[in-house]
This record gives sequence, C-alpha cells and structure tokens, in this order.
Amino acid sequence: MLPELIDPNNTASDIWADTAYRSKANEEFLAGRLLRPQIHRKKPKGKPMPRRTARANARKSAVRAAVEHVFTRQKGPMGLFIRTIGIARARTKIGLANLLYNMQRMVWLTQIALA
Repeated sequence: MLPELIDPNNTASDIWADTAYRSKANEEFLAGRLLRPQIHRKKPKGKPMPRRTARANARKSAVRAAVEHVFTRQKGPMGLFIRTIGIARARTKIGLANLLYNMQRMVWLTQIALA
C-alpha cells in the first residue's frame, strides 16, 4: 500500500510511517525514489528493544506527534467521520473540518496571547 499513498508531487524527501510499513519491498521502493524512510523499527521478538533503536523510535515519534494531534482533535471532539458518496464530497468535508480546526486554533492562540 505504501507506493499508492505517496504523492509523486510531494517534494519532501522524508517518509514518516509506523512499523506496519517497514518491509523490504517498501525499503526498495523508497530507495528507488531517493526517499529517506523515517519508519519505526520493531522490537526483536523475545528480546528487549536495543537502546539505540528505542531512542531512534522516540525521535521519530516526537515528529509524528506534532502532526497526529490535529487528526485526534478532528476525530474526537469535532466528531469527524467521513461517510460520503464520492471523493469530491469527502474532500469538501475534510477541507471544512480543516478550516474549522484552524479557526478554533487561531481563537485559542489569540486568547493565550491576550492573557
């Protein structure tokens, strides 16, 4: 699925993903496109995770966490659930949810600045 998810128009060189996307085929695909995989590593079965791997995963998680909170906010308190017929309607619904999130965030940041 990873090759289908990557936008060819995206100029970023890093690809951030969870351990589910780590495979030899995906690594070869990314190397062929000159993309740098920032994919979490799995813990060895029956052994503790090496300290170096745990630190690398933590660094990757810190970057992902900065983005994931937006989706969590939209899915939780905003109750975003996409059940539409057609991609155009789904894109519109997601676009409106993004607009609402950004407006709420602007209000929150303004209140903090004034306090």
